[in-house]
Amino acid sequence: MSGAVCPKCGVVVVPGYVKCPKCQSALPVRSRAITNMGGTAVGGGGLPVVPLVVGGAVALAIVLFFALRKDKPAVAQTTADDAQVEVDQAGSAQVNVDPTAMPNDPTPQQGSGAPDPTAALTALDRALKKERLWGVVSAVGERLDVRTGACNDPNMAPVLATAATQLKGAGLTRLRCMEQSGAVVFERDL
Repeated sequence: MSGAVCPKCGVVVVPGYVKCPKCQSALPVRSRAITNMGGTAVGGGGLPVVPLVVGGAVALAIVLFFALRKDKPAVAQTTADDAQVEVDQAGSAQVNVDPTAMPNDPTPQQGSGAPDPTAALTALDRALKKERLWGVVSAVGERLDVRTGACNDPNMAPVLATAATQLKGAGLTRLRCMEQSGAVVFERDL
């Protein structure tokens, strides 16, 4: 135990006394030393530099990403004649719209003698979307497949009846409405 030594009598005095307990003379005032308390109380009180630098770098990367990316051109509205039908190995047809094709091109696709159902499929797809009866429209041979969760919707029958003439003219003779899972809800002639 270290303490202050009285300058007059030489007695070791426990820290905290202002006067010597033996001779009652004033002890010299020592500046109190700052002690390191340890544990989690140790550390400077400055700003956390690393999280600020990382946050600034992330913010800068986001700003640069949006500032330097090239805007994609807006998808042009195409007519029903611009669409092409591709048939996959399973036999179902998917409607693909080719924005580079000339609108209202009267030449038949691939020189085939069969009527092209593309325009009818596209028109039916637009009519279903307009009525919010979302689904996939495809042609398999002479059959039209409509895959949607709205086969039993009351608005489905009028939409199909309106499109029936155009679908018949495209060479489609049967209509099959299926749920998203593939279960057939109804099948009938057009």
